[in-house]
Amino acid sequence: MHNLLLPFVVQVSSTEIKGGLFDFNATLPLMSLQFIVLTVILNILYYKPVSEVLNEREEYIRNSLTAASASLLKADELTSKYEYELAESRKNAQNIIKNAQKEAQLLVSDKIKEAKQETEGLLQNAYDQLNIQKAKAFKSLEKQVDILSDQIQLKLLDT
Repeated sequence: MHNLLLPFVVQVSSTEIKGGLFDFNATLPLMSLQFIVLTVILNILYYKPVSEVLNEREEYIRNSLTAASASLLKADELTSKYEYELAESRKNAQNIIKNAQKEAQLLVSDKIKEAKQETEGLLQNAYDQLNIQKAKAFKSLEKQVDILSDQIQLKLLDT
């Protein structure tokens, strides 16, 4: 079998292979022309529209970032403004609460003073009433004692 293939191998090796990769004949300029035409066509049909879309997208992203940073700055300003106003309102609320507490304490102390004065007045009035009743009781007792002493004296003298 080896002998059968040998003439075929000799015949294949004796023939020269033409049209290799780097043959410098008429196909080289044609291939370079095809490459240039393909590059121009791709540039017109694909690269320019894609680059325009990419440029538009980049511009949109740039504008969006600019608008977002402006919105962020405005939001930061509003946040600081609202935080300041919130702190001021808290201070005002604390002052109002303190003033209300002071007024309530003054009102309570005034009411306590009035109640003490009223109770002192009532006590003094009751004391005066008791003294008047005591004086009346003493006068009536004196009259009764006088009557009793007169009766005792009459009885003693009558006897």
